[in-house]
Amino acid sequence: MAEQASWCILPRMIKRKPTRIIPLLLIAAILAGGAVFALTRNGGRAVALVSLEQGLAVEAIYATGTVEPENWAKIGPVTTGRIAEMLVREGDRVTLGQPLARLDDREAQAKVSELQARAVYWREELNRAKTLADRGIRARESAEKARSEYDQAVAAINAARQRRSDLAVTAPMDGMVLRRDAEPGEVVKPENTIFWIGEQRPLRITADVDEEDIAVVAAGQKVLIKADAFPNQGLSGTIDRITPKGDPINKTFRVRVRLPDDTPLMIGMTTEINIITAEKPDANLIPASAVAKDAVLVYEDGKAARRAIVVGIKGRDRVEVLSGLKAADRIVASPPAGLKAGDRITAQ
Repeated sequence: MAEQASWCILPRMIKRKPTRIIPLLLIAAILAGGAVFALTRNGGRAVALVSLEQGLAVEAIYATGTVEPENWAKIGPVTTGRIAEMLVREGDRVTLGQPLARLDDREAQAKVSELQARAVYWREELNRAKTLADRGIRARESAEKARSEYDQAVAAINAARQRRSDLAVTAPMDGMVLRRDAEPGEVVKPENTIFWIGEQRPLRITADVDEEDIAVVAAGQKVLIKADAFPNQGLSGTIDRITPKGDPINKTFRVRVRLPDDTPLMIGMTTEINIITAEKPDANLIPASAVAKDAVLVYEDGKAARRAIVVGIKGRDRVEVLSGLKAADRIVASPPAGLKAGDRITAQ
């Protein structure tokens, strides 16, 4: 009986509700067929066609850069120490040599005092030994030894005073405190920057240009600038100079862009720049997407025909055509993948 009951349950366990696979496949086939029909209606692939148009041809080099003063310096301590006092604030004007901050110099001062006391002792010993040597009571060698010890003490004092002076952070130039990045109590090292000193005007942009583009960049070229802080404002500058030596690691050259005095850009802002390397008004232009290996596809008798062209100025979106096309030609603006000469096409 147990076996019979089990046999009766088994069909219920393997029974499945039929799915509608065939209708789903049919729908997918209809959709695919509709797409193919749309793509090849009138017997050809639908493409966008354009004609030559007159306009300004612009060739530009893209780069990114940072706004900075023309004259400025980053200032840090000469030696490691704890900041005892900050003597200036952001926005203060300072002069060459003015103290900006003081590191804890108590130990250094104690060392100077110790060496000064030692020097006093050996100076008195030198005078006493010299007097006794002049009277013949003591040998001249004792006076010479005392002088040697005194000279060493004086040299040690000078070295200790220099170490103490190194604990004072001073301004290397006249200017304004643009930024301060430390507070009293912090321990700073020579590699740390505590102050930025410079002038708010004139400003420049320092940008890195790829080495493959640097050959066409020259001083005096116009630069168009885009900054996130001023999205709707057209900003411009001029190439000032190019650093003679490039960076072999990043394969870039540093370029300085001079900014006008009325620029709204502020120190530290990041920018995108386009260096205008060539301009030509009333040029014959087509979309850059239409060109592949100095050739385009044109519409001829319902088919795509390959036409070799001579390209002039190349912009990001459009390129100049020097020869190879006529005003009446209709060019495939952006050939779809797989489209080749001889394929049937139709205007989209």
